[in-house]
Amino acid sequence: MPNAPHDERRIKIIASNRRARHEYNVLETIEAGIELVGPEVKSLRAGRANLSDAYGKFDGSELYIYQMHISPYDHANRWNPDSIRKRRLLMHKNELLRWMGKVAQKGLTIVPLQLYFLGSRVKIEVALCQGKKLFDKRETIKRREQDREMDRVIKHYKP
Repeated sequence: MPNAPHDERRIKIIASNRRARHEYNVLETIEAGIELVGPEVKSLRAGRANLSDAYGKFDGSELYIYQMHISPYDHANRWNPDSIRKRRLLMHKNELLRWMGKVAQKGLTIVPLQLYFLGSRVKIEVALCQGKKLFDKRETIKRREQDREMDRVIKHYKP
C-alpha cells in the first residue's frame, strides 16, 4: 500500500486562468475547497472546466465563485446542475473575514487562478488581485522581452 501523505499531494491540473496574471497584479493566493455535486466532479475528471470569466464575490459571510463553467456530464441525464451556477468556496472563517475586509477597504478583486485535483479532492487556487492599467500591461510585456533577450545573450556567451 502506498504512503498516504505522499499519495495525497499528487496534483492534476484541470483548468487554469492564464489571462488573470496578465490582467491583474496578484497580491495573495490561497487554496480552497469547492462545493460541487456528483455530475460536476465526473465532468471535472474529464477535464471539462473553464475559468476564463470567473470571479469571486462575497454573499453574506460566504465566498462564491461566479461564471465558472463546468460542462454538463453526458451520462448524468436530467440531474445535471446549471453549468455556470455559483459555487461556494470552503475556507476557514478567519481567512474569509480577512479577505472580506481587504476587498471592502481596498477595492480588490477575487480571481480563480487554477482548478485541480489534490489526491481525490477538487481544490481551487484563488487570488486577491488588483487590476492592472494598460501601461502596467505594456511594462510587463517589455520586461518579459528584456529578460528573454538577456537569457539568450547569456546562453550564447563564450568567455
